[in-house]
Amino acid sequence: MNAALRTALAAAQLTETDVAAHIGVDPKTVRRWLSGTRPYPRHRWAVADLLQVDEDALWPKKSHQDRTHAPAPEYVQRVYAHRWQVPREVWWNLFNSAEQEIGILAYSALFLADDAGMLELLRARAQDGVNIRILLGDPESGPLKQRGEEERIGAAFGARAENALLLFRTLSETNGVEVRTHSTVLYNSIYLTEKRIFVNHHAYGIPAAKSFIIELDRESSRDMINTYAQSFEIAWRNGLQINSGE
Repeated sequence: MNAALRTALAAAQLTETDVAAHIGVDPKTVRRWLSGTRPYPRHRWAVADLLQVDEDALWPKKSHQDRTHAPAPEYVQRVYAHRWQVPREVWWNLFNSAEQEIGILAYSALFLADDAGMLELLRARAQDGVNIRILLGDPESGPLKQRGEEERIGAAFGARAENALLLFRTLSETNGVEVRTHSTVLYNSIYLTEKRIFVNHHAYGIPAAKSFIIELDRESSRDMINTYAQSFEIAWRNGLQINSGE
């Protein structure tokens, strides 16, 4: 928490909304500053000028060690160095907070499919009226087999996708859930709701679980969100529908 910034706002009798309007940012951005996120230099200068205080009083100069760990851009909510570092409760909150839609685009997303509690959560969300779309790799497709070779696990990669399909397929018995397969080359896996998107970037020869993942907010990251949302929709339209009996 940035106590100095909060104190300065109180002294100036300004709210988060006041500062946001003056600086030209979203109020959520100001709240992140109050929570400890360090703004870009131009925003620090503008806030210091607005509050008539020294910038260093609000954001002390960082040490060399601190500067080697640059903050995430303001339009990114969080960055995890590896997907396996994302706590289970973060995934739970992502899906549990959805009110309109949930989308999953991956080769297998077996880490979710193999979690019985997560499957029950998705089923419950669908029963509450949330539209759920799950798009997984076709185990027999060329791109998926190639990915298995690149990760040096061969047919085991296809087996993971097949296992995930079997587990996710049980959800297709629930109204509001549709499962499809794709044969695309994925440059990233996408997990979305109407509020947020998690993007798991892929690196050549590296399992997705070891690659970094970013969290984007639809309100403050609209340009980036549109890119990934469009990518999801293109893959979805080209996917092949399956049913629980297959």
